Formats: sequence, C-alpha cells, structure tokens
Amino acid sequence: MTNALSAGSLRKAMPFLDLKAQFADIRQEVLDAMTRTLESQHFILGPEVEAFEKEVRVLIGSSHAIGCASGSDALILALLALDVGRGDEVITTPFTFIASAGSIARVGAKPVFVDIDPQSYNLDPCAIEKAITPRTKAIMPVHLFGLAAEMKEIEAIASDRRIPVLEDAAQAIGARYEGRAVGSIGLMGCFSFFPSKNLGGAGDGGMVTTNDADLADRLRVLRVHGAHRKYEYEMLGMNSRLDALQAAILRVKLRYLERWANARRNNADRYRELFREFRLDSVVTSPIAPARLTHAYNQFTIRVNERDAMREHLQSRGIPTEIYYPKPLHLQRAFSYLGHKPGDFPVSEAASSEVISLPIYPELTEEQQRAVVAAIADFDTE
Repeated sequence: MTNALSAGSLRKAMPFLDLKAQFADIRQEVLDAMTRTLESQHFILGPEVEAFEKEVRVLIGSSHAIGCASGSDALILALLALDVGRGDEVITTPFTFIASAGSIARVGAKPVFVDIDPQSYNLDPCAIEKAITPRTKAIMPVHLFGLAAEMKEIEAIASDRRIPVLEDAAQAIGARYEGRAVGSIGLMGCFSFFPSKNLGGAGDGGMVTTNDADLADRLRVLRVHGAHRKYEYEMLGMNSRLDALQAAILRVKLRYLERWANARRNNADRYRELFREFRLDSVVTSPIAPARLTHAYNQFTIRVNERDAMREHLQSRGIPTEIYYPKPLHLQRAFSYLGHKPGDFPVSEAASSEVISLPIYPELTEEQQRAVVAAIADFDTE
C-alpha cells in the first residue's frame, strides 16, 4: 500500500504532542487566570491552590487533595507520610518512568521489582504476591499510559497483609477502574501535572489524594519543611509546594479535561478502525481497552516487530513517535546496586524492545491519523 495522503507533506504539521493547538483554544482564559494571580501577588499555595485542590477532590472523589511541586515529589511525599525508609521494601514495576522506583530509593528504601502483564503493561498481581516479605512497607502500582492497573486484585493481596497501596497515577488522571477514579482506590494516589500529561501545567506540578485525614494533615506538613506553624518543625519535610500560577492555569484546563479525554478515546478508536482498514491487525498490537476500565490514553502505545526499524521508517515519512520505555528500570545503571541482570523480568524486557507510541493528542485530525497508519502499512509492504 502507498500513502495517498503523502505523510511527507505533514512533517511540519504533526508534532507528537501539539500543546500550541491546545493553548490556542483556551488562550484568553489562561491569560485571564494568570493576570488574576499576578494582580493578587499571592504565588505560593493560597486561594488558587486551595480552589484547585477542591476541584481535584471532586474529580477524583477523594476527601483530600494536597498540591505539591511535581509528580515525583507526590510519590516521595506519600512514602514519607508512611514513614517508609531505610530497611523497608516497596514493590513496583520496572516498566515505567524512573520517578516511580526513584522515589522509593530517594527515601532510602529498596525498590522491589516484579514483572508486568504483557497486555496491560501494568503490574502482574500474581507476581506481587510472590515478592512480599516482612520488610514490604507498600505496593506501588503504576497506571501506565492511562490504563488502570488491576486494583481489585492488588488491593485484595495488600489488604490481607495490611500493606498500603500507593497509586502512581501520574499518567492517568481521569482514568477509572470499574467506575472508580484512579487515585481514590489505594491509600493514596499521586498525580503529575507535567506539561505533556492530559492535565498539564506550564511547568511542574503534582498532587496527592487520600481519604485519610491524618495522612492528609501529615502531607500538608511535609510539603512545607515539616512545619504546622512557621519556624515550628514537627518532622523533617521538604519544600514541595504547588505555586499559585500553576494552579490557576490548571483550573482552566481542568474544565476541558473530560472533553479532551473523550477526544483521545475517539482517536484511539479511530486508530483501531484504520488498522482494520489497512489490514494491520496481524502486524500491530493495539492497547487493550477493557469495557470495565476507562482508559485515559496519555499514550497510545502499540506493539510491533522490528520496532526500531519501523520507527526509523516513520520518521522518514514525517511521522513522530516516542518509545516509553526503551530500557526497563532493573537494567538501568542507576539501579545496578540491586544486582539485576537481563532475563530477570522477561515480560518487561520484551515490551521495552517492541513498544512504540503514536500521536494521540485531542487536536489530532483524521487525516493525520490516516497518514500515520498508511506509513505503518508502507513499512509492512517494503
């Protein structure tokens, strides 16, 4: 098959993520929010952050939401709130961004990796149970690419052993597991507002959600150096506050989140239709979308043979792609002290060599998607 739409003509028009197109639609609202904040001269925490926290509580269905400086800090704060530290273990996945396991190491604990399910790319609950030891202080599932992990099974395993579950929902705001919003299922949920996220700011930002009032109070203290009152330090905390400008921008974007999420889901469905139209179902493995889960599609990640060659081919046609993630964490130099070797987590390693993410942003057009799929079909016939 050849690409009648000429993917080459789209080289400059199709970024992997078009934040400029998103901004164009909400430009005046964002500028008004920024002006309001600048005129208030209240930049750290304060009314804008409190209002945003309340709006996130409503979205997630949690009793508390605590803003912080980044998604990475959200994970660290959640671990600190549970007193996770040296000698403790936290179970998580090696197939994710480094912040997941990095936060565990940063508080002095040991990341204990377990392998993933080959279809969802999320933690395999069966593997979790085998990894639990007397030192296990928490379980950290990651809702990768916007698809919820198997929380019912994970929660059952954790509950039997009274182990808290910390949801890494950095990529999954708006995702649901059997009707429940991610971030409301475990003891705490951690979100990122990095610009590339479905709800992204104009810089870094994060949030921890919980239904536990005591933990919420502890989190609020930890994010301001461990002080309830100025210069009265109850514990060693950190400086991790969400600033008011970010909150003001995020409040504008939050009003559009569901619309953008629906557009992402529509684009995902269109990719699947186009794969069928171009007879690529035997070539491309699409992300799963179980009816009982609501996928947020922070990424649309497919699986193919000859991934690197295909990516080079798509790049030559002006089609942008990304690889999340080319090397699992257990094989990263930063975690070499854990003593892992190739073959320890074969499902994660196989995924790292075969996954490739396609543009999925809300403003993506049908013509652009058709060009993407036609280029994949060209590779299949070369």
